Amino acid sequence: MTETELIAVGAPENAAAGRGKLVWRRFLRNKPAVVGAVVLLLLLIASFAVPPLLPWDYQQMDYKALLKPPSAEHPFGTTQIGQDVLAQTMRGLQKSLIIGFCVAIFASIIASTAGALAGLLGGWTDRAIMWIVDLLLVVPAFIIIALFAPRTKGSGSIVILIVLLSVFGWMIAARIIRGLTLSLRDREFVRAARYMGAPTHKVIISHILPNIASILIIDTTLAVGAAISAETGLSFLGFGVQPPDVSLGSLIAAGTKSALTYPWLFLFAGGLLITIVLCANLVGDGLRDAFDPGARGARKARKEVAEQKDAAKVELKKAEKR
Repeated sequence: MTETELIAVGAPENAAAGRGKLVWRRFLRNKPAVVGAVVLLLLLIASFAVPPLLPWDYQQMDYKALLKPPSAEHPFGTTQIGQDVLAQTMRGLQKSLIIGFCVAIFASIIASTAGALAGLLGGWTDRAIMWIVDLLLVVPAFIIIALFAPRTKGSGSIVILIVLLSVFGWMIAARIIRGLTLSLRDREFVRAARYMGAPTHKVIISHILPNIASILIIDTTLAVGAAISAETGLSFLGFGVQPPDVSLGSLIAAGTKSALTYPWLFLFAGGLLITIVLCANLVGDGLRDAFDPGARGARKARKEVAEQKDAAKVELKKAEKR
């Protein structure tokens, strides 16, 4: 491969592979992040592997066991109409994870494409994309989702919810990627690739995205927890996943009224929701520390400074009282 082809197509991947191994080793040293990733993976596997093994379907009713507490036949208990809470929880976990991962991936794809195009091309393209970003930021997303999502039933509501959450979830990330692209646009390798006639999509894929991959990975990971929280809030209010399908949000909404008298209707779905969001945030923080080790030290330094300021204020108040 000639030097010109190297510039236009992209640099060798040896350096990227070496940095990837270094990031992986740093991530493995972060025990909370590793535990979060393992738990998240196990929950994902369980949500698809467990339901076929259960004797009860999530819609099937056991008329002999209405509102029964956890037992050998129904490990998570039953609902008011005899539905197995374990089967419903696994179904809700599956749908919530599908929504979370799909929204995070689709929103990151839209954000990386729009942000990179705006930053690289500039001019009217930049102004048009940023106008769309500003417009979507001021549009009341909750009202639009509340209007469109409940119009469909079952699996159709999940698809609509994924589309709507993705459409309204990429703008902040696009602004960040645009800023990073602006800083990369005048670098030698990007300018050389454009002078050599490399297409815009090739420049973005080969030169821009590899240099902002760390930001994309971290943002996508953290977006999983945010998307699941958004879906849960919408489903809790009746604007998310629609019957006969279920999600963690709809299960929590159904069990909230009986949370004190029949806690198993609420407890398992709520516990899984907290676990998923916590694990996603732990993984995101672990990836951020792995890609940028200096950020962790800076956060610790800021925390120490804040603690010292608080201690100084306490001492000052004690001195004033004396």
